Amino acid sequence: MDPIRPSPATNRSRFARKFRNVINLKTAKKTGSNPGFCLLIPQEKLRCCESHEFEKENAEEAKEESRNRAAMDAFVAKLFATISAVKAAYAELQMAQFPYNGEAVQSADQAVVDELKTLSELKREFLKKQFDSSPSHVTLMLAEIQEQQSLMKTYEITMKKMRGEIENKEALISTIEQRLQDVIQNNKSLEKKLNASGSFSILDNVKFSEVSPKDFILVLHYALRSVRNFVKLLIHEMESVNWDIEAAANAIQSGLVFSKRDHKVFIFESFVCREIFAGFNDPSFSVQENDQLLPEEIRQRRIFLFDEFKRMRSVSVTHFLRQNPNSSFAKFLKHKYLHLVHPKMELSFSGNLKQRKMVNSGEYPETEFFKAFAEMARRIWLSHCLAFSFGQEVSSFQVKQSSRFSEVYMESVNQDIFTAADCDFTVAFTVVPGFKVGHTVVQSQVYLTPATSPA
Repeated sequence: MDPIRPSPATNRSRFARKFRNVINLKTAKKTGSNPGFCLLIPQEKLRCCESHEFEKENAEEAKEESRNRAAMDAFVAKLFATISAVKAAYAELQMAQFPYNGEAVQSADQAVVDELKTLSELKREFLKKQFDSSPSHVTLMLAEIQEQQSLMKTYEITMKKMRGEIENKEALISTIEQRLQDVIQNNKSLEKKLNASGSFSILDNVKFSEVSPKDFILVLHYALRSVRNFVKLLIHEMESVNWDIEAAANAIQSGLVFSKRDHKVFIFESFVCREIFAGFNDPSFSVQENDQLLPEEIRQRRIFLFDEFKRMRSVSVTHFLRQNPNSSFAKFLKHKYLHLVHPKMELSFSGNLKQRKMVNSGEYPETEFFKAFAEMARRIWLSHCLAFSFGQEVSSFQVKQSSRFSEVYMESVNQDIFTAADCDFTVAFTVVPGFKVGHTVVQSQVYLTPATSPA
């Protein structure tokens, strides 16, 4: 007996029932809030997808922000480059106006207008946020190049302007130097006139019987100018061989405190005056012995001295010495030079004693130092000749140290001391001796210090 086989219809019916049972089971597990068919996806995969999406959005925003920042940086760079171009064009415009150059002014003016238009266009772009479409890095690079070119142009214009100012200053300096040289030459000419034979022209017509103490004062001031000139030259020679000026001043007069540093020159002037005027009270200035003279002989000597004064004031000192090597003045000059200029001083100044040997042997050097000394001696000799041509007693006087100041007999060379201290003053030393011509007193010049104790 054959087995009973289920029919195909029966099999299909059974498979359909099983499939429905499965579907019904899935349907029973569904929630009321999520109806319908779905596939369950793990939470980790969901979070990963959301993170990638967020990062993608952030990257897009960052890229957009970077593009905007780069565009703004390029815009600012372009703005500053345009401003630098305006400055350069304006500098060129100023340069073209001084001195005026019509074509250059028009060109520079047009350049300024063009750059201002560019600034206006940049303003419009900024307000409408319509920046240059060129790549930002290209715009930035071009703006930097433009700015550097504008700066270089500005520097070149500034250099050209400064070079022009330097040339103008040099021309002005050259003009001032020329004027200075003219003034110096004029001063030298005036000094030569003062030092020349005609410097006493005011006394040209004065007769022997008409001379007065006023004439002596005039000649004395003329002589003192030469003393100060020689003292300046003496100090210059000391400084040129590195002498200690303060030590030299202390060697002449120690223990003094000067109110001003440059007052040390009075010490050297005092030394020179003391030595050059020594023996002034002697009618022969101590160059020869004085015998007892009769009244008529005294008058003849006075006339001789007045003629000597008139003769020596009109000749060059070196010319006179060569023509009269054995004259009284030549003896006076030799005596004063050998006594006033110490051998060590001369050796320090010139490196030898050649000048001293020449003077001692009756010759006369051609150096500036000796010429200045000889001119000073000539003027002192002239003042002596004129003074002893008077029919009055003549004498010089020195003021003793620590003497009380007297306006009758003294004149202060440091006038500033009267305003610096409110006290009595005493004489520190005599700079220039005083003179008495009859009843006329020529004040001595003294250096004062505040009195510390009764004199």
